[in-house]
Amino acid sequence: MQDRLNELRALAARAENRRTETGIPRVAMVQGAIPEHQLAAVYDPMVNLILQGSKSMTVGDRTLRYDPATYFVMSIDLPAVGMVRPAASGEPYLAVSLTLDPAQIATLLVDLPKPAEDYGHEGFSVAPVTPELMDAWIRMLRLMDRPADVAALAPVYEREILYRVLQGPHGGMLRDIATPDTAMARVSLAIQLIRSDFARPLRVEVLAKEAAMSLSAFHRHFKAVTALSPLQYQKRLRLLHARTLLVAGGKSIASAAQDVGYESANQFSREYARAFGLPPARDSSRILADVRGSSATDRG
Repeated sequence: MQDRLNELRALAARAENRRTETGIPRVAMVQGAIPEHQLAAVYDPMVNLILQGSKSMTVGDRTLRYDPATYFVMSIDLPAVGMVRPAASGEPYLAVSLTLDPAQIATLLVDLPKPAEDYGHEGFSVAPVTPELMDAWIRMLRLMDRPADVAALAPVYEREILYRVLQGPHGGMLRDIATPDTAMARVSLAIQLIRSDFARPLRVEVLAKEAAMSLSAFHRHFKAVTALSPLQYQKRLRLLHARTLLVAGGKSIASAAQDVGYESANQFSREYARAFGLPPARDSSRILADVRGSSATDRG
């Protein structure tokens, strides 16, 4: 097991201090101390394998920690706050990820029996990696050195990775996102509707109708999957987008608040501070100072 992990670390060590594409469809890697503000984002559905260091992810009131040789599955678009840490011995954080494609999962489900046991329908969780899953990841990352083989072999290795995850404790999560009319699929539809126009006032009863659920069932399933209520989900989207407008777009606080749907700049500032620990002006100034400091270090 340790030899497998060491080979994966060597393969992924070429990653940069940001999401680094591998040349393999849907496969990326990252290394190092990722800036904190970049880890507060809406995460796409993925399988993420931690190779070195550790990472924590907080969604709503749930926080999970991932250590080396564990993997987490995020089965739905979730606004989360992450934090990465180097290994105790000082080596940088290192991880690889596979963005999930429901169509790829659906082709596998045709050949697999339906499991006898149900699961809790959460949208993200963590589990220890198995030797078989690690072997599939090794074969996938070796393709970085054989680009001519990617078109023929990457789909095979992706299918194996998905198969191994389907056979593990997260299998139910993958099944749900690729199966029509499950609670997960209906919540996913509601999330896409929220994301398509998050600045508009949210009418939860309309979302419940679109998801073909009663209002009470919709609230229950949405919270079970995302660890957030629909209104909390929308608020996280608004605040994350506003942070981008302040930092990258140079917007004023009042303008950013209005752009993401807040009628009151004071309410926006209060909720922003609760979400990110600092008022908007101080938080954006801190992020920009960190970015300038990192750029100066890179040039040095």
